[in-house]
Amino acid sequence: MLDSKKIKEIGLAYGADVVGIASMDRFEGAPPQMDPRLWMPRAKSMVIFGYRIFRGALRGVEEGTFFGSYSTMCYGYINQNVIPWTARQVARVIEDEGYEAMPIGYHIYYGAINTNDGKSWKNNETGYSVPVAPGMPRPDVYFSIRIAGFLAGLGEIGYSKVFLSPKFGPRIRLAAMMTDLELEPDPIIKPGTICNKCMACARACPGHSISMTKTVKVRLAGYDVEWGELDEPGCNRAFVGAEECREGEFGDYYDDNSPRYGKFKPSSISPFYHKPDNQYVTGQAICGGLGCMRACMMSLEARGVLENKFDTKFRRRPRWQIDWDAVREKDAEDDKSGK
Repeated sequence: MLDSKKIKEIGLAYGADVVGIASMDRFEGAPPQMDPRLWMPRAKSMVIFGYRIFRGALRGVEEGTFFGSYSTMCYGYINQNVIPWTARQVARVIEDEGYEAMPIGYHIYYGAINTNDGKSWKNNETGYSVPVAPGMPRPDVYFSIRIAGFLAGLGEIGYSKVFLSPKFGPRIRLAAMMTDLELEPDPIIKPGTICNKCMACARACPGHSISMTKTVKVRLAGYDVEWGELDEPGCNRAFVGAEECREGEFGDYYDDNSPRYGKFKPSSISPFYHKPDNQYVTGQAICGGLGCMRACMMSLEARGVLENKFDTKFRRRPRWQIDWDAVREKDAEDDKSGK
């Protein structure tokens, strides 16, 4: 007989590091375009799988020497390879017992509407789809995997809006699966158990994208949850190491096929003249989570609140930055001298 304990054992055996379960009633109050209960009206449970991001995978970004490990093995590879494997294996077991299972995978990349036409289904914009019947939401319904992780008792949403696990802190990725098999839900972790709103994330964010004064507040399963307002365009620029050009400047950080060509230059957190190619679709994390992941992790480790502990501190020398004005001056001198 399948129960919560067995489902967790299977999830862990097939690659997840932590597994939590939420009953679907915990999503009560979600707006229709963000209500996962509409995907599968008879679903009784949502299983959330968590996958650790290796602390060592952030080492190359921290030292400024190797950016590929985090972007590939602990970002794109987890999203595109590990998560589908776990979800598929657990779904097979559930359906062999006569229950339905809907593997969702990593967040938005498994929606049918992942378009390049400028329409943002994530932000519930109209113009791309229509409801299939009166009173129904437009497809595809979008949901927050972080909220689902909170409702499944795997952790809390930190001030940066990044999900925080009691074991790994911000070093975690989440995926979901719905089923009409009724499973015992896990207790929810009270907000503030992990995050103390120290603002280390906001202070260190290279894009200054996490507001220190404005917040978003939601009510989830009887709990008040709050995080800092996020400047998403600013976050996206910082994520890939781009900085907007000043007036009169020309920047070729993006290639000439991009609409951003000429408008952006490398920022102080990128050692690359031009934005590197994406790895595994999404792996282009030049910032390496400087604020929302690394600064947060160091703060949590210093407080001793994480279960996954290490013998040494993460930051071992002053943080590096690139002075691109000095680099360009030297390049110009080298060009003149023929070097």
